[in-house]
Amino acid sequence: MQQTLTRSLILLAAIAALTGCAGMTQNQRNAAIGAAIGGVAGSVLTGGDTLGTLGGAAVGGVIGNGGIK
Repeated sequence: MQQTLTRSLILLAAIAALTGCAGMTQNQRNAAIGAAIGGVAGSVLTGGDTLGTLGGAAVGGVIGNGGIK
């Protein structure tokens, strides 16, 4: 029962995330993808530290959006 509930919630979250990107511009999508990848990388590199995760997400979002111009 618990496994079925977990899978259902993951599927629902994936569908919500994919439909949420439908109205985004390319720069917004790139920033969101960069933030997600940066957050994961920051978490891995700092052993799950919250500040490392947030910092990685912030840097990834800026890079994904096209950097500082």
